[in-house]
Amino acid sequence: MRSGFEEFVRDRGDSLRRFAYLICGDRHLGEDLVQEVLVKAYRRWPKIETDQPDRYVRTAIVRSHVSWLRRRSSGERPGVVPDAPVDGDFAEGQALRDEIWSRLGTLTRAQRAVMVLRYYEDLDDRHIADVLRCSPSTVRVHAARALARLRAGLAQATKEDSNP
Repeated sequence: MRSGFEEFVRDRGDSLRRFAYLICGDRHLGEDLVQEVLVKAYRRWPKIETDQPDRYVRTAIVRSHVSWLRRRSSGERPGVVPDAPVDGDFAEGQALRDEIWSRLGTLTRAQRAVMVLRYYEDLDDRHIADVLRCSPSTVRVHAARALARLRAGLAQATKEDSNP
């Protein structure tokens, strides 16, 4: 039992951490989420290992994040230390990346999960519905609302940039 689980974590751990980071937008929270899910998966590993362990764990990560009620005991969050300034291309890329992350942060947990599952994991509505335990039409509603919110934020930013 242990060798199969350890091999799975060794092979898929980095991918699971990247996935959790995309789901929650916070590297440390994503690592906590993966750790919590892997602890639960370890207890049921013989049953999980015979099925599709990667799909099971990814589904558990999404479900845990969407329903996570635990909050940090303190409102403090570590700040991001800016990198040293470099050429314009790198700075523009970082600015675009920061803007995308800030826009994704405006989405609800369910909307963000749908966007990550659709565009990062390349799942269709039926599979996303299975992961989130909802209907495909609910997935489409979350996706439509998320895209509308992202477009509205982009339009607002464009309007602010054009009116100095």
